[in-house]
Amino acid sequence: MKEPTVDASESAAAPGGNGAADPPAEGNASASLEAVTAERDRLIDENRELLDRLLRRQAEFDNFRRRAEREKSEVLEFAHSDSVRAILPILDDFERALKTHTADKVYARGMELIYQRLADSLKKLGLESITTKGQKFDPHVHHAVDMVETADVEEQTILDEYQPGYNFRGRLLRPAMVKVAVNKK
Repeated sequence: MKEPTVDASESAAAPGGNGAADPPAEGNASASLEAVTAERDRLIDENRELLDRLLRRQAEFDNFRRRAEREKSEVLEFAHSDSVRAILPILDDFERALKTHTADKVYARGMELIYQRLADSLKKLGLESITTKGQKFDPHVHHAVDMVETADVEEQTILDEYQPGYNFRGRLLRPAMVKVAVNKK
């Protein structure tokens, strides 16, 4: 059998070699240590960057989810308000019908009960009537259809209501049509 041949550079790096080979081994070890340290630092930086990107993506996703939920609830609220707005003329017709006098008291009582039931159902959904008579005119919630000169009441006081106004879940659904007092000059 042949004995393996040993290269001079291998014997210098081997432990227990001659003393002249030790400084290059230390140089290799320190270079190797520096390379490992640099690799570790690079991996730590990459890890931080990936963690930062992950946290940002999670925050973006949470913001997107909240925005989507808010938009969904706004769409549903808009759909509800649209439906309630479509029912308001029926409510107005009931109010006008109740103001007319009829000889049949049972029929009148039935109409009142139907009106009350409809009004209660709409109130549960979030419909609120706007109070007008005797109030100060507010262009944000009232629509002045008629202005009457009078000295009997303070200026910009609402004298009469032609059509009731409504808020739906805190938002104006329909302004009240009113008659407003204007003082004589």
